[in-house]
Amino acid sequence: MKKQILIAGFLMVSAITFGQKKEIKSAQKYIKSGEFTEAIATLKGVEGLIPNADSNLQELYYLVKAEAYIGGAGNDYEKMDIAKLGLQEMINILLMSAQLDQTSKEYLKGSKKIYRGYRLSKKDTIYLYYAASLAKDGQDYNAAIDYYEELINLGYTGIKEEFYATKKGTKEETKFGTEEERNIALKKGEYIIPRSKFTKSKKGTILKNMTFIYINEGDIEKATLLMKKAREESPDDINLMYAEAEMYYTSGDMLNYKSVINEIIINDPNNPDLYYNLGVASSKNNEKEEALNYYTKALELKPDYTEALINKAQLILDNESAIVIEMNSLGTSNADYDKYDLLKK
Repeated sequence: MKKQILIAGFLMVSAITFGQKKEIKSAQKYIKSGEFTEAIATLKGVEGLIPNADSNLQELYYLVKAEAYIGGAGNDYEKMDIAKLGLQEMINILLMSAQLDQTSKEYLKGSKKIYRGYRLSKKDTIYLYYAASLAKDGQDYNAAIDYYEELINLGYTGIKEEFYATKKGTKEETKFGTEEERNIALKKGEYIIPRSKFTKSKKGTILKNMTFIYINEGDIEKATLLMKKAREESPDDINLMYAEAEMYYTSGDMLNYKSVINEIIINDPNNPDLYYNLGVASSKNNEKEEALNYYTKALELKPDYTEALINKAQLILDNESAIVIEMNSLGTSNADYDKYDLLKK
């Protein structure tokens, strides 16, 4: 009996959804024939059901609503505002749906939705940035590169002004959504000492992400050129330095890898991981003495650094066979006996 009730309920929901879609399609037909008043009236008939509809149907509804009000607006500013609200509602739905896709790791679905939001509101270039990031996470590298290149051509930096003020009678600083919100709080006397600051540019991150896409695709030449450009944009960006070092390590260029790590050490001289990494790179270059020195330095900073201890021990043991061969080749002179004892030690 319960199954029948559930099935009946499902059929009812399906019928409602179908009915909503049918009405929206009818409104689209009215728009095509220029009958905007009829289209608006048809959409109003299903308006109350839309908040509970699925995201795809909501998206369609708000798009058609915007088209209907734009078409029928003429010089009616109220209708223009409704059209804008319809578009904004649709963009909001796309963004919320994309957030759910990101949470469930359906990155490509999310990327397409955010990109559609960007196409509807091209002034919001941040949407294009997020669409590119999700495309990268979803490994659609062609789309990610296209979006990143579009951002670069637009001169996008992602820099924005942030507004702060200190709560009166405290040292607590609050961040406001807009300058207007902060000004209202200042006028009320609730806050004092207004200040603004600008966020960091995202251009370095864009170039870094493009670099790793090209590395992943085996195009080291393009990757190197882009990383050079990124470093010129943000020469003091530590994250970018790490990214450049990783690029060289991935491509097997230990010489440049070590050069960048040494550059990072200037800003972070007591980081044992950096010396350990130099030890690994030196070992790969067969620079055993140099590697030994780097592992020793890492252990001075962190005596219980297990990986450094293991790698240092391995380097020492690597020399054992050569020492044994030399010991066995010695003669019976006093000098040879002395050398034998030294080698044994």
